[in-house]
Amino acid sequence: MKTANTTVTITKEQLAPMPLVEYSSPITVIDTPQAEAEALSKIRRYPVVGFDTETKPSFRKGHPNKVALMQVSTDDESFLFRLNRLGFSDAMKEFVEDADTLKVGLSLKDDFHVMHRNSDFEPRGFIDLQKIVSQWRISDSSLQKIYGILFGQRISKGQRLSNWEAAELTPAQQKYAAIDAWACLVIYRHLTQGLFDPETSPYLTEVTPPMPQQPQTPQQ
Repeated sequence: MKTANTTVTITKEQLAPMPLVEYSSPITVIDTPQAEAEALSKIRRYPVVGFDTETKPSFRKGHPNKVALMQVSTDDESFLFRLNRLGFSDAMKEFVEDADTLKVGLSLKDDFHVMHRNSDFEPRGFIDLQKIVSQWRISDSSLQKIYGILFGQRISKGQRLSNWEAAELTPAQQKYAAIDAWACLVIYRHLTQGLFDPETSPYLTEVTPPMPQQPQTPQQ
């Protein structure tokens, strides 16, 4: 049996040839208050959902953008809330502050930092995958690498720097956004349901302890 001096990690070279993740569930783009209310009502029926946000990239220093898109994925559907059109409504604030709906994301500190440009809120009911994957000895922190380790597939990042405030989101943008939130939910379920054993992972690697530093000899 492997000792505790092991970690589960994957290289970019191991990740690159993996097949791309396919997403086939419905994607609903939300850009009206009525649609927002209906979507949030559906989402609240699920105890656990996936969560992510997208922001239009800013290439001008000192001119940060607000969150343009908030993605929430259930087991059956992904909802893309266009916050650049909806604003940050009281209903949305209530959702992100609701401790009863567990929202699973990754690098949530960054999401919250940008979301606070939209509105003031106190996030509750969130789980950050980066803070829990070490329980399964996974040392990688990117969504791509964690998903690759668990499922042998690669999440495309080709739309990451696209215009999330465009008049219409392209099918590629919609699928990219949906996958990022959905993947967080899938990873969380896989780990917490005991479906991943680090001992049998092909990416289990021995951790090489650092070489002890030799004391320096004083110069004469």
